[in-house]
Amino acid sequence: MSGQFDLNDDQREIQELARRFTADAITPHAAEWDEKHIFPRDTIRAAAELGFGSIYVSEASGGIGLGRLESALIMEAMAYGCPATSAFISIHNMAAWMIDRFGGQVVKDTYLPSMIAMDRLGSYCLTEAGSGSDAAALKTRAVRDGDHYVVTGSKQFISGGGENEIYVVMVRTGEEGAKGISCLVIEKGMEGVSFGANERKLGWHAQPTAQVNFDGVRVPLDNLVGGEGEGFRIAMMGLDGGRLNIGACSLGGAQRCLDEAIGYTKDRKQFGQAIADFQNTQFTLADMETELQAARTLLYAAAVKVTENAPDKTRFAAMAKRFATDTGSAVVDRALQLHGGYGYLMDYPIERFWRDLRVHSILEGTNQVMRMIIGRELVRP
Repeated sequence: MSGQFDLNDDQREIQELARRFTADAITPHAAEWDEKHIFPRDTIRAAAELGFGSIYVSEASGGIGLGRLESALIMEAMAYGCPATSAFISIHNMAAWMIDRFGGQVVKDTYLPSMIAMDRLGSYCLTEAGSGSDAAALKTRAVRDGDHYVVTGSKQFISGGGENEIYVVMVRTGEEGAKGISCLVIEKGMEGVSFGANERKLGWHAQPTAQVNFDGVRVPLDNLVGGEGEGFRIAMMGLDGGRLNIGACSLGGAQRCLDEAIGYTKDRKQFGQAIADFQNTQFTLADMETELQAARTLLYAAAVKVTENAPDKTRFAAMAKRFATDTGSAVVDRALQLHGGYGYLMDYPIERFWRDLRVHSILEGTNQVMRMIIGRELVRP
């Protein structure tokens, strides 16, 4: 990963810290987590000791107050070991940031200290069974009753569903469409909160995913994040950062597979020479490296824009997410091919990354929705 001329000393230090943590605490165990569907809560809590539970939560609230580039570097480094675990930590960070950035003092004091320590983990709840890409059509409703909201509905595909203690939930408090949506913090233990079975997934086996159900859940008015009707805007701002992080997870996973492919092709002999000595292999590796560096450069540029609140930040986050996730999957696919039959075996890490990275083109906004965001902005008068 040479050629990162734009990282300063602090950023390199953070990157190195995350890489060391990954090499020690994630990479040696990731295959077992995947195979046995183990959710590594202790490892995740250990990441919080480095500040990775509150990467862009403000220092005033007890976070480490970094920018989105630093966050991307951390996610990329951790995904080198396990994309599913890195993505899970990203989602927790999104939830914590939304509470810190838009919540009142009561909701911040109630939830942030335990979230920063990752004693309590956070989920982001937007998607419903009937509203995926059309998120503004969500149906989960919150009705005011005295000093509480009463929440009824359900959320689909929730990372941490059933395991996590804190759910940052988009609910309908008003009219149809985006303007009627608000954001509430709901706890696992509140009466009327229940969960579907853990989903059986192609990849991301190291983290639980489940439906979250709300049956007349009474939530204090203080748990409102932002004002009524501001939920959709808050959700979309959270997604700008989430998209960068999931793109970074693809970069880290693809870098691991490129490194594995280089090592494998240098060792493996066919027709009397190492596969790496064939020009065809070198050309494939060259394309993988070039495309990965191009995606990384775009993602880092987008991360700086989101940190600086640039006017084109959402378009750049969408472009970076689309390009990094598609490129990541394409790089891993070629790494698998270079491993031949061995790439298809669970004895090698490639197939796990092939499975884990596939979902990155779908979540945090599908790559088709990314194209909609980019295209709409390009033709706007």
